Amino acid sequence: MPRRPAVAGMFYEADPELLRNQIEESYLHPLGPGKLPKINIKGPRKVLGIVSPHAGYMYSGPIAAHGFYQLAIDGKPDTFIILGPNHTGLGSPIATMIEDYWVTPLGKADIDSELAKEVVKLSGIVDIDPSAHRYEHSVEVQIPFLQYLFGEIKFVPVSMMWQTPEAALRIAKAIHEASEKLNRDIVIIASTDLNHYEPHSETVKKDKMTINAILRRDSEELSKILDTYNISMCGPGPTIVLMEYSKLINHEVEVKLLKHATSGDITGDKSAVVGYASIVFRRR
Repeated sequence: MPRRPAVAGMFYEADPELLRNQIEESYLHPLGPGKLPKINIKGPRKVLGIVSPHAGYMYSGPIAAHGFYQLAIDGKPDTFIILGPNHTGLGSPIATMIEDYWVTPLGKADIDSELAKEVVKLSGIVDIDPSAHRYEHSVEVQIPFLQYLFGEIKFVPVSMMWQTPEAALRIAKAIHEASEKLNRDIVIIASTDLNHYEPHSETVKKDKMTINAILRRDSEELSKILDTYNISMCGPGPTIVLMEYSKLINHEVEVKLLKHATSGDITGDKSAVVGYASIVFRRR
């Protein structure tokens, strides 16, 4: 059974033409890249992954567009591994799917079953559980952006309710070993929003600390900052997976903040906002 969209018509437009327009508006928005992406299917392929927000496109779409802009010019990998937090509380603590495909208004996205099975086997902590993904939006909202760029894609979805640094490191190692074993060219998308529902000034302050730890690829510091300052980042697990995966690659890695903003920058209401950042990890 294909996995049908859970948040089409809420987080993003359900009509294909309106959705394409909405994605293009994200690129052209004042907080977006300011231009439509030039898609280079056979690009240099230096991008290892991006940190990408997952709110409704009307809120975080322009910030997310910065990361996808980099993917457009970098080239199409074999498989995207999309990790997101589990907001629903359903299913296994860490879960993927190995069968069927996902549907969005822009078409279908196939699961890379072989790679997903290998990650399950090598990690020892990732379960096969479609119920964890049925109503979850954090992975889903990344897919239309990818389909807009590349058309048909292959991906591995990973939902993380259990987001300890130890779990994230095991997943990072499994992804690295599995992609090497199967000779897969992959890009990791770590789906997360940053601080939640505090005034704009407080959120900006907390987000800067969070972002700086990510830029330094210091997982221990990130975890300590989140605990010490009560920062409500919802996807530390996916982010640490990307951070740790980038340390396993036999290349020097550059980490760059592409854009940071809050929902208050979009709506004008800065009383209680959510922070968003787009960050790229690439080979030098």
